[in-house]
Amino acid sequence: MNKFLKYLSLALVLVFLITACGAPAPEAPAVVEELPEIEEVEEVEELVAVEPLTVAVVSPSAINDFAFTQSIYDGMVALQESMGGPDSLDFDYSENMFVVDDAAAAIRDYASQGYGMVIAHGSQCGSSLQEIAPDFPETSFAWGTTVDTFGISNIFAYEAASQQGGYVNGVMAALLTKSKVIGVVGPIETGDAKLYVDGFVAGVKATDPDIEVRVTYIGSFSDVALASEAATTHIAAGADVLTGTAQMVVGAIGKAEEAGALWFGTQSDQSSFAPNAVVASQVYHWEVILKEIVALRADGILGGQSFIASLENGGQVMAFNSDFDLPVDVRAAADAAIQGIIDGTITIELP
Repeated sequence: MNKFLKYLSLALVLVFLITACGAPAPEAPAVVEELPEIEEVEEVEELVAVEPLTVAVVSPSAINDFAFTQSIYDGMVALQESMGGPDSLDFDYSENMFVVDDAAAAIRDYASQGYGMVIAHGSQCGSSLQEIAPDFPETSFAWGTTVDTFGISNIFAYEAASQQGGYVNGVMAALLTKSKVIGVVGPIETGDAKLYVDGFVAGVKATDPDIEVRVTYIGSFSDVALASEAATTHIAAGADVLTGTAQMVVGAIGKAEEAGALWFGTQSDQSSFAPNAVVASQVYHWEVILKEIVALRADGILGGQSFIASLENGGQVMAFNSDFDLPVDVRAAADAAIQGIIDGTITIELP
């Protein structure tokens, strides 16, 4: 009897062990199904670990010049924000690099450090890029304002159709002047500066051909004192409305505000600099073009294409000074000019 119980007990123990060992078997497929999820986590970690695109900007004036350099700096900030911040786009800059040799040294230095893209924001940098870009075939270079890539496969070029905003400003200026004399302070007769001045004059003349438009090119992009002198001369000649372009215009804007004259800006929003004088500004939104360049670079295209910022593509936007009481009819005329340029019903006649 005891022997039987012993055998029975052994049998029960064996059954228990067999059952216990077999219990986890249904869970095995679940472990297998979880493996792809582990792989996905690893892939996400790989993406996070990708280094951001590094961009360097070399510009001729200060990033807060209310004009040319501020326009590219603001564009880079907007681009960085649209891409998700510094983790996706990291950029550095060298400002006040107006001397060609200094700018060239900075461009080459950034390329040597391995920056993915170097932007030479200034038409004076063209000859330097022709020498430097071939030495760094894996680096993208961009420069403006121009449409010339020199046929080099790693150079992008960008331009502003600044005659468009110039025309709109000219229409408003013609409607606001009381003296029928308008002064223009230009830098050097080239690039987007000349386009803006010519477009402004065209807008004035299309609105009132009897208005006298006095244009002065001071021969410098950066000489604030000369810009101030030119503005003073225009005001002494009876001008009650002024405009101008390039980083030296802060001097002219100051003289316009002192004299109680009106000012129309371009490149950057200048209303905060002189809220009592600035009526409106044509603002460059370079991020519109920079997004296209970055997308091309991601596809392996490092250059060889040019771009134009315009009212049509949002690369240029008219900013109206909220502190200035712009008459309703003048704003309506400006809006009509903007729409006419965009839809092609207005053709800007340039000399």
